[in-house]
Amino acid sequence: MSCCGPLFAELRRRGHRLTPQREMIVEAVAHAGRHVTAEEVFELVRERSNAVNIATVYRTLDLLTELGLFSRTDLNGGTTCYAAPQHGPHCHLVCRRCRAVIEADCEVAASLQQALDARYGFAPDLSHFVVYGLCEKCRTQAEESGVPAQT
Repeated sequence: MSCCGPLFAELRRRGHRLTPQREMIVEAVAHAGRHVTAEEVFELVRERSNAVNIATVYRTLDLLTELGLFSRTDLNGGTTCYAAPQHGPHCHLVCRRCRAVIEADCEVAASLQQALDARYGFAPDLSHFVVYGLCEKCRTQAEESGVPAQT
């Protein structure tokens, strides 16, 4: 079964129709191999069919995210990106100055997860999240120029 099969099955199991448009949108995100914006999904789907409009893409991505089948994150100053489950758990470190995006292992957040649980009884979903700050290069440049390395 392809990587999309379980996503299709879960949509049906939860009472949602699997329209050709939804199928193409799921496949576009799942096969992209990276994070994609709604506009990129729209372009990928339009290569296959003109029967999809941007509103359908947004509605479908919202539905898939609400159902927990896709993850949604803001990687660069207001640009929302989507990823399929096979992208796996990961953390993004985004530099506020140069906008570099560094993928980090989610294990670095294990102590944060434990602290939030212990202190607040809160169970965070840290399988896909973003931390903003300064990359090593921008931090070094700021320190060398005497400018505080504030994020």
